[in-house]
Amino acid sequence: MTERKRFTRKYVQIAAAAVLTAGLLYGGARGVGPLPPLGPGFNPGTGVWHMAVDSKTPTTQTLHIAGLIKPVTIVFEANGIAHIKAQDNHDMFLAMGYLQARNRLDQMDLERRQGEGLLSQVVGPKALPSDQFELQLGLLRTAQTEWRQMGPNDPARKALTAFSAGVNDGIAYDEKTGSLPALFKLLGYKPAPWTPVDSLVIQGDMTQTLDFSTEPLDYALLVKSLGYKQTMNFFPVLPKDVQHPYDVGPYQNAGIAPITGAQTVSNAELTSLMNLQQRIRSLPASAIHTGSNSNNWAVDGTKTASGKPLMAGDPHLNQTLPSIWYEVSAQDPNYHFSGVSIPGVPIILIGHNQHISWSETNVQNQATLFYQEKTSKAHPGEYFWKGAWRKMQAVHYTIPVKGAAPSSLTVQLTVHGPIMTQTGQTMSVDWMGALPSRDMDALLGVLKASNFTQFKAALKIWHAPSQNFVYADNQGNIGMISAGYYPIVAKGDPWLPLPGTGQSDVIGTIPYKDIPQAYDPKSHIVFSANQREVGPSYPYYIGTSMDFFDNGYRADEIYQTLSRGKNLTVKDMEDLQNNTTDYLATQIVPKLLQALNGAQLTPQEQAAKNALASWNDNMGVNSTASSVWWMFWSQYLHDTFQPWWTAAKVPVQQDPNLAVGPGQSSLDEDLQAWTLHDPTNSVFTPPGSATRTASTVMQQAFGEAVTQLTKKLGGNVAAWQWGKLHAREFQAVSQISSLGYGPRPSGGDEWTVDAADSNRGFLSTAGPSWRFVMNWGTGKGVGVYPGGQSENPLSPWYENFVSTWWNGQYLPMLTTSEAKQAPGHTVWTLQ
Repeated sequence: MTERKRFTRKYVQIAAAAVLTAGLLYGGARGVGPLPPLGPGFNPGTGVWHMAVDSKTPTTQTLHIAGLIKPVTIVFEANGIAHIKAQDNHDMFLAMGYLQARNRLDQMDLERRQGEGLLSQVVGPKALPSDQFELQLGLLRTAQTEWRQMGPNDPARKALTAFSAGVNDGIAYDEKTGSLPALFKLLGYKPAPWTPVDSLVIQGDMTQTLDFSTEPLDYALLVKSLGYKQTMNFFPVLPKDVQHPYDVGPYQNAGIAPITGAQTVSNAELTSLMNLQQRIRSLPASAIHTGSNSNNWAVDGTKTASGKPLMAGDPHLNQTLPSIWYEVSAQDPNYHFSGVSIPGVPIILIGHNQHISWSETNVQNQATLFYQEKTSKAHPGEYFWKGAWRKMQAVHYTIPVKGAAPSSLTVQLTVHGPIMTQTGQTMSVDWMGALPSRDMDALLGVLKASNFTQFKAALKIWHAPSQNFVYADNQGNIGMISAGYYPIVAKGDPWLPLPGTGQSDVIGTIPYKDIPQAYDPKSHIVFSANQREVGPSYPYYIGTSMDFFDNGYRADEIYQTLSRGKNLTVKDMEDLQNNTTDYLATQIVPKLLQALNGAQLTPQEQAAKNALASWNDNMGVNSTASSVWWMFWSQYLHDTFQPWWTAAKVPVQQDPNLAVGPGQSSLDEDLQAWTLHDPTNSVFTPPGSATRTASTVMQQAFGEAVTQLTKKLGGNVAAWQWGKLHAREFQAVSQISSLGYGPRPSGGDEWTVDAADSNRGFLSTAGPSWRFVMNWGTGKGVGVYPGGQSENPLSPWYENFVSTWWNGQYLPMLTTSEAKQAPGHTVWTLQ
């Protein structure tokens, strides 16, 4: 299906445009209802027809660009990867802006609009809830503050200023040549000039996706239904299973008192929680952090064939067309780097320079706190804090709405942050991502670093999102540091909404010397996969098993592979990144087979058991046992926990995050630990049920799983391939399904190193968004992302990397001089 779809898509789009033109020109010229006037979009010289002309790959040419000090060259490989060579910093960052604007302007404009609350201006009232939420949360306010705080000689200020000028040069070129991307033509508007604040907002967009969560709201709903004791039994602070942190200690005693706080939830608070959760469910998926899949690691020369370090990283994010990444290398007398950038941001986030390499995974520490503000009708517009009534700060916005009147919004701020709801209980949010920080300066420092001391010093000013930065260098060293802001609360349970009257405020962050970190460890490896980075004796609170650490199965597989590894090569790193072994299955399937021994099984159940008995725990696309395992584990979770949920009336309909199922990390960890070490735990016997053990529940769940698979896939067990249930899809940013990729049957699951994050379902839309391996034996890197460098669906660079990524292959990260020697390259000379 996908091969034919890819072959015909571009031509179908052109044909469809021809058919629709006649019918749309009349209504389109005037606009119909909420639709913008589309007539200009069909202008044969400058409208969407021009996409076909503009879709060709660049030719070698000289372009005259305003603002350059000296000439710049941009070399394009035949596959679209770009290499910038400039003679000073200003020109390099200006060329970066120009390059991104010429290839990803649609994407950049949508990203800034989402963060700045301006989507409604171009798509109408349906985007108003998103705009209102973003203006409340405050990405724009934070970005404006960060810009104001930058001094005139701040390196980040200079980079952002030059980059913005380059983006505006790109916009000017598109407007002059009539080649603005399709979004602007079809929606009937022109892009506003780019500003440094726009880039800071886009950086904030990424921070929000990785860092803003609602777990305190979820915990409160659980406490209201299950009670505090049972909630903390099911969703404890520390995981019940055995995990592998990368920072094993010893840790310095912090002298912090144990956390204690309120253990009940009032009806007013419940009303407030429900209201806020209802609002959040209407937002784009990227507005809330819900996933936990990324990997990175490094091994030193004692474990490699070359005697030099190998480093690997693959951040798992939403997989879209175009991709969130843009690959580029750039050099001038002060910088020399190669990696991936986010369109709209002037620097790479992951990659290498001439001396060091780095990649990132999400720390997953708690970075979002909710506060119950004390208000009174007798004190309108005020809140009670530290013994006195205080005036709320009010910020007023007018949101332009296409096809409707402008919408007014007033955001009220307390010392903790913006008020998010006043229904039932006044609730504010204190999100660490809203703290103005110098993250851009931190990354500029990383780009120049040549050793771990400089690398670590650069990241000291990094705030959010907290990231596990893996490190390797050409001198043979490896390391990792989990840079970020870790809030320390004076009193109370941070995983629940806190009182806003002052006693539970944030009083600081974990000292930099005490955050998780490792340098040239005795194990000769460092690794992270969103697992808890530290062991149970770590003295600081950083989050719970639900908020938002991974269950550790990917980390377990990585640890097991690397700790046993010898004479490792780049191919071994690539194989590990593409590994689809389910570590949890290696632990649980033997227990399941043991429980089924002696049981009376139907022919289909016996065949399913036989498949498991001969399985290698690999979630391959053609594996029958993979389907049996996943259905069994899903049903095992359901049969163990759902009776408790039903008895307590856990409000799953109001908060789907509370549903029982795979990917509910705390419950996965609980059930794993009890199955392996406590099979008679009382949890297996819910209220009003006969006594049960892990074995009896497993037998029941296995039979139900076989029944479900029979209904879904028929009675032939051999035909139950995993790919008939599980698929990946790369959705189009434009939300036009024909411009995406897939769905295509796929291997992997949420816990394999090659993660396929399906949000507790069978269709994965998130996973490895960029795979990168650095070999310091040669000083060369390889990488690939599922997409292409262009956002134009008619361009040969739109999805040309997808097949390479899908097949587990990689592309060499060439230098500029190597790119100039490669066949099919072209060169832009900017003057």
